[in-house]
Amino acid sequence: MADVLDRVVERVGRATAWANLALVLVMATNVLLRYVFTTGAVWAQELEWHLMSPIILLGMSYAIQQEGHVRVDFVFAKFPHWLKALVDALTHALVLAMAVIIVWLSLDYVGQSFSVGEGSPDPGGLPFRWILKSFIPVGFSLLAIQALAGTLRALISLAQGTPLQSEIAPHAQEEAI
Repeated sequence: MADVLDRVVERVGRATAWANLALVLVMATNVLLRYVFTTGAVWAQELEWHLMSPIILLGMSYAIQQEGHVRVDFVFAKFPHWLKALVDALTHALVLAMAVIIVWLSLDYVGQSFSVGEGSPDPGGLPFRWILKSFIPVGFSLLAIQALAGTLRALISLAQGTPLQSEIAPHAQEEAI
């Protein structure tokens, strides 16, 4: 089950990575227009953070899956396998609980935005602000999926007395360093 959850997060994460390219192109265009041609558009400025929202909210679960998050490795590395698994199980379970709470609390927020057809308050701004806000429950749902996968993996490791998967097969980034 953890593998299936991981595949969902990985696919969304890889697709979300393309939004980074779009963000770079939009920002470069905005800078070029502003400083070379002394012009710009409100919608183009807003598009920058409209792209940043899905990058962050959909990409955070992928970053955790790929172990791109911050961890105090110099302490964690000294732990025995069972303690590493216990720490991982507890932290993933806490992230899961937090993600579920945020999803629950954000549904009314997004629903209200949708019901009033919220858009940009600025003239020339982007409409459909509710789409941007909908990334909150979607992103935290994806984080909950990844946290569930991590919790399951850590509990399996703890029950079987085996090292965590990240100890057995370090990521390519770590090997390259």
